[in-house]
Amino acid sequence: MALRIDYTNMLAGAVSGGIPADAWAAAERDFAATHAAVKKLQGTGALGFLDLPRDKTLHDRSRDFAKAARGKFDDLVLLGIGGSALGPIALHAALNARDWNTLTKKERRGRPRFHVLDNVDPGTIAHVMGRVDLARTLFIVISKSGGTAETMAQYLIVRGALNEALGAKAGEHLVFVTDPEKGALRDIARQEGIAAVDIPPNVGGRFSVLSPVGILPAALLGVRTTPLLAGAADMARRCRAATLRENPGAVFGVLQWLADVHLHRGLHVLMPYSDPLRDVSDWFVQLWAESLGKHRAPDDAGVGPTPIASHGATDQHSQVQLFMEGTPNKTVSFIQVGEHPVDVAIPKLHQDVPELAYLGGHHLGELIDIERRATAGALARRGRPNLTIHLEHADEWHLGALIMLLEVATVYAGQLYGVNALNQPGVELGKQFTYAMLGRADAGAARREWETLPKPDPDASV
Repeated sequence: MALRIDYTNMLAGAVSGGIPADAWAAAERDFAATHAAVKKLQGTGALGFLDLPRDKTLHDRSRDFAKAARGKFDDLVLLGIGGSALGPIALHAALNARDWNTLTKKERRGRPRFHVLDNVDPGTIAHVMGRVDLARTLFIVISKSGGTAETMAQYLIVRGALNEALGAKAGEHLVFVTDPEKGALRDIARQEGIAAVDIPPNVGGRFSVLSPVGILPAALLGVRTTPLLAGAADMARRCRAATLRENPGAVFGVLQWLADVHLHRGLHVLMPYSDPLRDVSDWFVQLWAESLGKHRAPDDAGVGPTPIASHGATDQHSQVQLFMEGTPNKTVSFIQVGEHPVDVAIPKLHQDVPELAYLGGHHLGELIDIERRATAGALARRGRPNLTIHLEHADEWHLGALIMLLEVATVYAGQLYGVNALNQPGVELGKQFTYAMLGRADAGAARREWETLPKPDPDASV
């Protein structure tokens, strides 16, 4: 099987601190109800991300735009934040060459350099805007609502620069990814004839990487998006299974939930042993945290695990000491790649030096996988639950499957925690306070609430 999960080390039969056999058996017995709840949720249309791999019309719009744009631009600048940036970054890092922007145009196969503005730090914005040739740059503006303060501020800066430099041709250097019907970006697109690609209304930001949010920039950068979506479609099919052991997404979600509620292991580490997959961990952190960290009705209790991004083998020399001997409140999920596109032999040199001699004759692909296996085994020996997601290759098909696996797992975990995995009410108050302080016209109530907050105490400052 192209993608599989080995969860031996999550269970008490193999690990002293693992999930008890009776808890796992109960989860299997109870899975029918959880599966039915997710199926019912899908029936309402709320799980739009499951439909993305089969939406040929939406896929073709991204590919057609990318085809028409080829050769016209030397730089591609993405304006977005949260899922609008983390997903595209993960796809690009996994599927395009390392140090992409340093490659020659020929080495990039004529594709543009790629820059992501995912914050409003003025130094970063000024630096990127000062380096690109506006006449040869395409800006992708990604905001489903068309009202995200950070992205809209970026857009206004970019638009002002384009208007000044290019005049009436400014709109030819913009493409919007937004709601198909409403919002400021959609209105501007209609009024000015700016190209716009849809984010389906039932697809939330952190579940949107397989929509034009991720597919459009990937296509512009030369990624083969058809196998990416095919891998996701295959995983979505597997995750329809009504038996827990046959449903990879449910297995991941149920195991992490059991480890949290039964073992108090609420810190969930995702640790790819692969440089191309490194940014998948950052994408997962938003997916898991924003989906599952909620107040649960009716008791209003705060629930949800805390995701941690890690990177093997690099973080064996920073975080693994904590994972091994720190507070036993974590699970570790490794990602292993079976075959690397290239491998490097380690020469047999310094055979008289014991610290070096044993390495000669091996390969780096072998070494990194042995390090993963050794870390997993050491954690298991210390009673620390862990699992491994095995991919045959770090290619488009497998990345699509991995993304869908983690998205489906999030929905199953949401059902088990008793929360709505699709909303994010906890970030709304901060947004409203931001609007109030910036003088947005419809933020009067938030302004009044802001004024009631305690003022800075001079005696509480040092």
